[in-house]
Amino acid sequence: MIAVKEAIKRVQKNTFSINQKVLKSVLKSCGFVLFEDIYSPINMPPFRQSAMDGYALCLNNDITYSVIDEVKAGNSHHPELNAGEAVRIFTGAPVPETANAVIMQEKVTIDGKKIILNKTVLFGENIRPLGEQIKKGEIALKKGAKLTPAAIGYLTSLGITDINVYKKPSIAIVVTGDELSEAGKPLTFGNIYESNSGMLLSALNSLGLANVTTHKVEDNYTNTLTKLDKVINQNDMVLITGGISVGDYDFVGKALKELEVREIFYKVKQKPGKPLFFGKKKDTIVFALPGNPAAALSCFYIYVISALQKMAGDLNYSLTKITAKSNSEHIRKGERSQFLKAILKEGRVTILEGQSSAMLHTFALANALVYISENQNNIMINDEVEVICLSV
Repeated sequence: MIAVKEAIKRVQKNTFSINQKVLKSVLKSCGFVLFEDIYSPINMPPFRQSAMDGYALCLNNDITYSVIDEVKAGNSHHPELNAGEAVRIFTGAPVPETANAVIMQEKVTIDGKKIILNKTVLFGENIRPLGEQIKKGEIALKKGAKLTPAAIGYLTSLGITDINVYKKPSIAIVVTGDELSEAGKPLTFGNIYESNSGMLLSALNSLGLANVTTHKVEDNYTNTLTKLDKVINQNDMVLITGGISVGDYDFVGKALKELEVREIFYKVKQKPGKPLFFGKKKDTIVFALPGNPAAALSCFYIYVISALQKMAGDLNYSLTKITAKSNSEHIRKGERSQFLKAILKEGRVTILEGQSSAMLHTFALANALVYISENQNNIMINDEVEVICLSV
């Protein structure tokens, strides 16, 4: 059994980007990672641009200017100004080459076809220079950049329509347990409704991962072995829930061994989620998560997300961790590290009731996990605690 920090370290050390590129429309690339540097095909802005609604001036030593024309955004004509002349101009419009400053409309007095300046205007004021944001041929975004809505807007503003991004992993979710019934069907005595596949599928979809299949396997060794052999050979990552403990009907560990999945670690000194397995077969990552739903989801947040992001090319991803003052007391039981469901609000965190690894009702309310290391004492009110912000 290994410590939490060591388990996280081993996941990162043994996970690599898939390193395959996919051509995507920029408008459908949110959440992907750039596979290569992107160079700007244009200057941005592509012309000298007004930063204000006002008047473009050909400066002289007087404060009175004659207004000779108007330029709106999208206009392509270029009025020629002499010293002491101005044109009405609007934000985003091209500034005439013979103009050398723009004054805000609020800073002038209008007198018929003339304006009187109410402030001193500096050369180049309120003019966005050609290529101020980026020049043609410069790197717009570097390889490895995560494509956010802002990044998509930026690339679109440069006229870029298609880009090469890292391929996202294909994932199989395998659920074990004869006691599990499908929601919507009558529940027979001794059975419970299966929730892990829907929970994990939703979490993966919220991360922009759509190439996901789900599989149910009966609690017998042959079926477990056959199903795992198939999905490991067909996917970049396999998430198994249940069957990894040491009960008479827990066949996952034995099947993984026979399939020659290399064990990188099994069992972590944590609560919930002690019976967590992490291994590899060739380039396929295998996580065997605990069967209890809250334990499975906790392990997903702490270990699986970071591996998925790295596989998709996001080498800089890390869990969002902050410190916050606790509104709660918590008496620590046992010697394992703990991940406690909690609500983070306005810089303070409240540890929720119902921390059982089998219970999801508390998790449904939580937006954070309070982490207590194996060396930490009990938590008292107003203690500073480490908080992991939940991202999905």
